[in-house]
Amino acid sequence: MNKIVSTQLLASDHMEHLELPSETWNMRREYFENLIFEYEEKGSYLVSEQACALIAEVQSCFCAGAWITVIILAFTVIDAQLRETELLDFKGNSKQLLKRLGFDARFQKLRLRRNELVHINLDSPAITVDQQWADRGKLEEEAKESIQLMLEAFFSNPGT
Repeated sequence: MNKIVSTQLLASDHMEHLELPSETWNMRREYFENLIFEYEEKGSYLVSEQACALIAEVQSCFCAGAWITVIILAFTVIDAQLRETELLDFKGNSKQLLKRLGFDARFQKLRLRRNELVHINLDSPAITVDQQWADRGKLEEEAKESIQLMLEAFFSNPGT
């Protein structure tokens, strides 16, 4: 069922979920940077320029508490990283890319979740305004899992 919502109401409701730079923001930044450091200290890696830039966006969204955006962007980083460092000339879709490179079902699950969020299904929306309010903790955990997968894929190709 469609809801008619004024854009002013929608914007103000959404903004209440986003954190301004604060102690919470700093704790999230430290969490994110510690995850990256765990991988970086293990060696050098072949990395995608675009994926690197997008990771900065993922971090900003994570610190702000924009959980849905984190999930969407995390898979975008995976796709960019794998296409630029693993299979430059690959012409297939993301599902085929993950399968060809042997990534497990967790990555396909993230791909499917991203697709649900990006491609609208009028009969069954992937996210609602009510869920944004009621499921903040669950969405945060989903965002953290997405970040873990993103970093696993990003740091999957060690340099020499």
